Amino acid sequence: MKLAPTIRTYIENHIRERGYKLQQFSDVTGVNVGTLSAILKGSRPLAMNQLDQITSGMGLEKGYFYEMYSVECFVEAAPHWRRLEPFLYRCAELNKLGCIKKVVYQVTDDRSYISELFQMAENLYFKEMNEAALILYGCVAAGEKYQHSERLALCQYRIFLLHKTMSKFDNLAAAAQLEPYIEKLDEEIQLDAIKDLANVYSTIHLWDKVYDLAEELERKVDFQLELQSRRRKNRKRTAFYPIFTYKAYANLLKASVCEARKQYEKALEYTDVYVTVIEISNPTEEEQELIERFKDGRREIGIYTI
Repeated sequence: MKLAPTIRTYIENHIRERGYKLQQFSDVTGVNVGTLSAILKGSRPLAMNQLDQITSGMGLEKGYFYEMYSVECFVEAAPHWRRLEPFLYRCAELNKLGCIKKVVYQVTDDRSYISELFQMAENLYFKEMNEAALILYGCVAAGEKYQHSERLALCQYRIFLLHKTMSKFDNLAAAAQLEPYIEKLDEEIQLDAIKDLANVYSTIHLWDKVYDLAEELERKVDFQLELQSRRRKNRKRTAFYPIFTYKAYANLLKASVCEARKQYEKALEYTDVYVTVIEISNPTEEEQELIERFKDGRREIGIYTI
């Protein structure tokens, strides 16, 4: 692959205008003089770190050449993941979302990249680079739309979480989009997804939906607690919270529904259940913190406050 002529021309013009010898430009940028020579001749591809070093040495803003770089390396040529991955990460760091879209939309036609793009989306999500993650999740979901896979379901769940707005109607639409994928999720992650759906429906007072989801949540929690009692203790948890807290939360949801319906005695029954649920022996530090939050009242456990 040859370097995009536009970038090479910029570099050559800069060297000429400043009156640099190649060694001097090497000293300014920190790029080896032999590497620079090969890059300028077009016999060696330009790596991301070299592009950033050259951009800095030329006194230009970070990412100045990314638009040209994305076209030459990943749109007009067959991309290689070893080169694509650092470019996407760097674009995410600099919020160059247009470059990400251009490149990712180009490569998702090749399903061999789906797994890598999904893992990158997950990494960006946990680093709270949400806008970049959303682009990747959307592309992976489009590429997986006929697969009905757990990965597709998780993409839809992440998209739901990242698409939350202050608009109740937007959130309702997002919840309706997610619901068909719940059963495809990892069984513990289903607990988080059901909780989040119930929270959305609670904010718009769809109490029948909230109650049904709370019932489903408790049923799944009971199943997970039974499994947990049989598993080895060091198994990694995939749910965000300790499993018992979802049972407590399910009963808080049902209590909230009964209060909204002015069924106060029934609300107290569910409240009594959640009080019993949180009375566990030898809680961990994390569990104790959650127990205190339950004891202090119906505080925010998930994404919305009930």
